[in-house]
Amino acid sequence: MAAFVVLTVLLKIVDVRAIGPQGTKVGFAALNGAVHNLIGVHEGLYKVTGWLGYLAILIAVFFAAFGVLQLVQRKKLNAVDMDILLLGALYAAAVIFYVFFEVVIINYRPVILDTEPEASFPSSHTMIALVILGSAAYEFGIRIRDKKIRNILQYACLALAALIVLGRLLSGVHWFTDIVGGFLLGAALVFFYIFAVRKARKKQ
Repeated sequence: MAAFVVLTVLLKIVDVRAIGPQGTKVGFAALNGAVHNLIGVHEGLYKVTGWLGYLAILIAVFFAAFGVLQLVQRKKLNAVDMDILLLGALYAAAVIFYVFFEVVIINYRPVILDTEPEASFPSSHTMIALVILGSAAYEFGIRIRDKKIRNILQYACLALAALIVLGRLLSGVHWFTDIVGGFLLGAALVFFYIFAVRKARKKQ
């Protein structure tokens, strides 16, 4: 999280130049410009990562439904498993960060996807993919006893997260530092979640 905060600050003060569409500015302009020119823009990859993102959201819906089911059955919020409650808090934190950076714009996309520049930092797809799939991999690890099934689901989550992050970078709809920022923020939130769950489980 500290690395994410430092990157966010540096993006506003280091090598800030108007290299984006309609004269939009971005920090680390030499680095971001070089990576973007090397990669180019691939709309097909952009669409594929969008679909993969919906798959990740379905996993979040599954865990949310699981939590609601526990609440209905047990009739008290504090009777719901602590890791599921913390998972809800994790999802809420991800949404709050998403909305915050839609309002507090650090930089805009290197391409115009609609009619005007859009907020681009951090990559929300990258952040949300890591939050949902990283926490899901951890949840499968503590809930599924069958080692083979557990490993398959965990590796599938990590592979899907890697595909989304790499695909988002190669699609060219974000600056390189947007992807790095999304990765740092998403990873930080997952680490906070894992730490909180482990601490809660020790108290039980």
